[in-house]
Amino acid sequence: MISSKTIYLAQPRGFCAGVERAILIVEEALKRFGAPIYVRHEIIHNAYVVKDFESKGVVFVNDLSLVPKGAILIFSAHGVSKAVRFEADEHELTVFDATCPLVAKVHAEVVRLKERGYQIIMIGHHGHPEVEGTMGQVDASIHLIECVSDVAKLNFSESDLLAYVTQTTLSIDETHEIAAALVQRYPQIHAPKRQDICYATQNRQDAVKAMAPQVDLVIVVGSQNSSNSKRLQELATSLHIPAYLVDEPSQIQNKWFRGVANIGITAGASAPEALTAKIIEAVGFICQAKILALDGIEENVNFSLPKALLQAA
Repeated sequence: MISSKTIYLAQPRGFCAGVERAILIVEEALKRFGAPIYVRHEIIHNAYVVKDFESKGVVFVNDLSLVPKGAILIFSAHGVSKAVRFEADEHELTVFDATCPLVAKVHAEVVRLKERGYQIIMIGHHGHPEVEGTMGQVDASIHLIECVSDVAKLNFSESDLLAYVTQTTLSIDETHEIAAALVQRYPQIHAPKRQDICYATQNRQDAVKAMAPQVDLVIVVGSQNSSNSKRLQELATSLHIPAYLVDEPSQIQNKWFRGVANIGITAGASAPEALTAKIIEAVGFICQAKILALDGIEENVNFSLPKALLQAA
């Protein structure tokens, strides 16, 4: 066993209000209707949660043709396009929407901007379900950019009516750089009234920045397809700290801890605290470590469940 170390726990970490709401919607649907319950895409991007729901009879699909007519369908926390909603109606499915309210806010903003004649630029990652859902809110094209260099490739004129929105789970620092480049090239561009990156993403990234000076290594609890979890790993790496993204204890490797005195642990907004506890336990098997929970923002945001679900028999 490697010599004694200290584990610093970032605060806040783990589930955000949007993720908690999405999970509660699935749990409530199981309670009220029984299995099978169908979910379009993974309800959240966490393998631990998905496997647990699958064991309870939840079926995750990307193609609605796989859902029996009249079945119960839940839209994931990432949101869906208008086309997916239309398809669900055509299949006569009973739909409960677990879209994060902060993502839904961006959806509503896109619709308002398009109605006012704006051409819309979205800062986000190609292929991410949240981006696909947001871009699918309007029939006209939305222009997706992923990095600062993409700004130079845009072909708008300074006189065009332009606006931008962002994916909610991006790197805060990188998004600021891209937004600044947009404003520099198009000074009249309409920016969001409030930054679209959600409070939980901001808080978790700030917590890693605060923890960084005290640690030699960062473990991020989260799955590889979790955007906000990967941003935490990238942030720690950008601060010159080795960082590993894990979503099961077996992924922990002894060699990580050689020559390391202080270990930082955080968790993406889609990672449950029960999984974080398992990761901490796995680290404890490798090295003796005292645990120190850091101070940080206490989040008290709550989102209500869909009324239709609460009223369902």
